[in-house]
Amino acid sequence: MADLFNAKKADKADTYDATDIEVLEGLEPVRRRPGMYIGGTDERALHHLVSEILDNSMDEAVAGYASRIHITLNENGSVTISDNGRGIPVDNHPKYPGKSALEVILTTLHSGGKFSGKVYQTSGGLHGVGSSVVNALSDLMIVEVSRGGILYRQEYSRGLPQTKLEKKGKTTEQGTSVNFHADPEIFGDKLQFKPTWIYQMARSKAYLFRGVEIHWACAPSLLDGEKIPATDVFKFPKGLLDFLEASLEKRATLTPKAFYGHGKLPEDAGQVEFAVAWPEEGDGFTHSYCNTIPTPMGGTHEQGLRNALSRGLKGYAELIGNKKGAIITTDDIMGGAAMLLSVFIREPQFQGQTKDRLSTNEATRWVETAIKDHFDHWLTADPAAARNLLEEIIARAEERQRRKDDKLMSRKSATRKLRLPGKLADCSRSDAEGTEIFIVEGDSAGGSAKQGRNRETQAILPLRGKILNVVSATNDKMRANLEIQDLILALGCGSGKDFKLENLRYEKVIIMTDADVDGAHIAALLVTFFYTQMRPMIEKGQLYLALPPLYRLSAGGNTVYARNDEHKEELMKTVFKGKSKVDTSRFKGLGEMPASQLKETTMNPASRTLVRVALPHAMEALGITAELAKSDGEFKDGNAEVDDLVERLMGRNPEARFLFIQERAEFVQDIDI
Repeated sequence: MADLFNAKKADKADTYDATDIEVLEGLEPVRRRPGMYIGGTDERALHHLVSEILDNSMDEAVAGYASRIHITLNENGSVTISDNGRGIPVDNHPKYPGKSALEVILTTLHSGGKFSGKVYQTSGGLHGVGSSVVNALSDLMIVEVSRGGILYRQEYSRGLPQTKLEKKGKTTEQGTSVNFHADPEIFGDKLQFKPTWIYQMARSKAYLFRGVEIHWACAPSLLDGEKIPATDVFKFPKGLLDFLEASLEKRATLTPKAFYGHGKLPEDAGQVEFAVAWPEEGDGFTHSYCNTIPTPMGGTHEQGLRNALSRGLKGYAELIGNKKGAIITTDDIMGGAAMLLSVFIREPQFQGQTKDRLSTNEATRWVETAIKDHFDHWLTADPAAARNLLEEIIARAEERQRRKDDKLMSRKSATRKLRLPGKLADCSRSDAEGTEIFIVEGDSAGGSAKQGRNRETQAILPLRGKILNVVSATNDKMRANLEIQDLILALGCGSGKDFKLENLRYEKVIIMTDADVDGAHIAALLVTFFYTQMRPMIEKGQLYLALPPLYRLSAGGNTVYARNDEHKEELMKTVFKGKSKVDTSRFKGLGEMPASQLKETTMNPASRTLVRVALPHAMEALGITAELAKSDGEFKDGNAEVDDLVERLMGRNPEARFLFIQERAEFVQDIDI
């Protein structure tokens, strides 16, 4: 056998030479691996092409050279974006004789005018790949530049120029117009731009820069079923304050005026604009941006705002002599708040080309310093409103502390409103029927889940890390554990001897953790908690495990998800059989998944898969065999086998766990290290 193995190695070595080494030139790397540049070839990635071109026009507006942007979704599925800025330079580039600067920008990665800081003080395009990537992934791109009184035009296809740069005549206009059609070889024939998505993108950009006017137009034939106009104009003089008021939809807030302002960051680092309100009812939200680029995963600028609000409110409590202000935490303040934040800074650092999270370390200090004084003045300017806000936040903090003493509350009563954990994004439906709560791993995953949920019926509760192992912990430790007390309070049905199934606030309780070993461990700890503290819920069939994917596989516009390595190999042999180019992405966790993908794969009842947690004696009563059972029936008390297993695996005796592992070592096949 050894000789055969060595022979095969020798054969491979003989056929591996310099001819096997590929050198990808020009924009071919983009077409080979689009996921490296736009995150994949799915619907979200398709719309990222629009944002790349739109961001270039926005950079011209922010720099003070453009006041008007037009964005049009054409009947043939192409998108046209134009502005009245300076126009892309068309003179020959000194480093590339015979090529215009326009052609260099559109055909060369890492080229553009945003590296030195001389042309743009702040910009959303940082890596010089946006326009060239869109060009590479389009089967047709037409660029027109009005500059110096002359209209220039050039056509491209799949990253290559199809015509020379042509002078089309004189013009009194100035600016750049880009029309592109996404390549069906990359995205498939079925994927199409969604008018509503682009409409909302254009409107949000107008909110982020008060001086710009954005004109929207869409071919009427593309609006079937869409609840947006065919034409519209966006211009918002009050910027984020207009955005906040539109998002709140006239909901009552704890203060008569929102906390709003804008100004310079310290050290001449850039600009900041913010708008925050605290709704009396319903969910809050957080939307942040850097150089008009959305940062759905937050980042260092968000942390600066959180710090400013936390320290400012605690400082105000000390100023007026309210000693209870010392117990306030950032989560008490931010829980339920509606927050918008926009910063413009030089050379920001993001995690990845899709720029979902800002990682510039100095941004935390800059934003906190800039906003803290504004917040202090805002609080002292209206003492009555500030005291009302402070009292509500203190009430939340006191409620959090009361959980340690097991003083639990029911969902709602006729005389008072329930105070819920600050991190809980509750659903709007008051009755338990048809509702479900997702218990997720970490704030990042919680953010994605909140964006992807159905607000009427789905609630989200993020927990930080691995919860306490309640089997090996004392009752005092369990009462002192904030994550467990958040969970008990959110469910509203008590725990242990005080548990009352009829008070459970949701019809389904769904554990949603990462599809890896750590996620499985957290799920095991949660199931242990529910088994020991809320067993009737399991017996009634109301506890579930979500099955999020570990991989996303894309090729030719076809995207599927794999639960694990085995499932991935199965899909490669079936769905993608015979295809040599399959874009494979491994999710590091739920927080990395875009909200749309998390909704599609794990949260939407129409497309997800759930696993019901059931006890051996309850399975027969539930009728669980090859299919999920109805959640009704009577159950016998006790389950000695499960009790013994839980004690052996989760109890205080490590020898029992060691013996369990020894007894089953022979069944272990693969261990990932």
